[in-house]
Amino acid sequence: MVSFLKEAEDLFEEYKDYVPSHKEICEILEKEFLTKEDLAKLLNASSKEDIMLMAKKAQKLTRENFGRVILLYAPLYIANYCQNGCVYCGFSCTKNYKREKLSFEEIENELRKMKEEGIDSVIILTGEDRINSSFEYIEKACSIATGLMSEVSIEVYPLYEEEYKRLSSIGVVGITMYQETYQREDYDKLHPFGPKKDFEFRLNAPERALKAGFHEVCVGPLLGLSHPKKDVLCAILHAEYLLDKFPKAEISISFPRFRSAGTDFIPSYTVPDKEFIKFLIIARLYLPRAGIVVSTRERASLRDALIDVCITKMSAGSKTTVGGYAEEKDEDAEAQFEVEDRRSVSEVVDVIIKKGLRPEFTNWVKGVKSI
Repeated sequence: MVSFLKEAEDLFEEYKDYVPSHKEICEILEKEFLTKEDLAKLLNASSKEDIMLMAKKAQKLTRENFGRVILLYAPLYIANYCQNGCVYCGFSCTKNYKREKLSFEEIENELRKMKEEGIDSVIILTGEDRINSSFEYIEKACSIATGLMSEVSIEVYPLYEEEYKRLSSIGVVGITMYQETYQREDYDKLHPFGPKKDFEFRLNAPERALKAGFHEVCVGPLLGLSHPKKDVLCAILHAEYLLDKFPKAEISISFPRFRSAGTDFIPSYTVPDKEFIKFLIIARLYLPRAGIVVSTRERASLRDALIDVCITKMSAGSKTTVGGYAEEKDEDAEAQFEVEDRRSVSEVVDVIIKKGLRPEFTNWVKGVKSI
């Protein structure tokens, strides 16, 4: 599997100083399918005119492959214990703040509160700690969630294939697994100790989940930790690898940007809006049938603009604290990262409808629930 990483690195080195002309970009956009070389060239496009042309083509591809549907979901943090020393993360075990873990009764209360707010698709999240957040704890939490929600996914520490099989058997359909950065040297520095230090075990987790019966996978980097263009190139080729190997699965890609997490960490790179938008557009151009996800890390106005162009799935009404739905908490003090878009689910739904799009919560097994 790691062959796509070598390919991405070679492409990046070959084209990192290449500046495509406007004429060349127009020729690329006329193609039905882009080559990897086209992908590398587009990542270096910079003029507003070229990006607008790319956005127009991306919008066309999105409508052709996904219609006007925007899928909505929200995260549920059930525990924040962690054994990792990630230098950038608010859940790092080096950070001195209150650790929490929801009881199963509290998990059910959170889910019911989310349902009241209009949420019907949930991602279960924990820190990486197999002692305080054991697999059995996650399994039971997922079992409760599948009984209440139309769709349940997980964003937890990488599991073994047999564990993914057990979760699939109780109705869990998806996994989000951010590699953080695909650059091994930077990855090693950013993760000085803990189970997350195993680069390849994490990288191979989405494939293990798909082999075990999962239907949905979302991958991507945390932009800012390493060279953004290089990480985006790697992530797109990662998604392509999974699409090719599991053609019946729904593969999505996301490019969350680093946001403050109550640590002293300063990212090596910043990704301005123009670059961020370009990355998402290019992902759509190269992967017409891949889902593209944007979270509440991004501000409301930017998210609203993107759903007209290339986005297929977005979070709404998100709380990134443990137990943040049933109980009022200080999101800025206790969250894993800062939430920028704090609108309610109904407010996000209203915007989607006003744009002529259709908000939905879906599940592969139980069918589709429309608002």
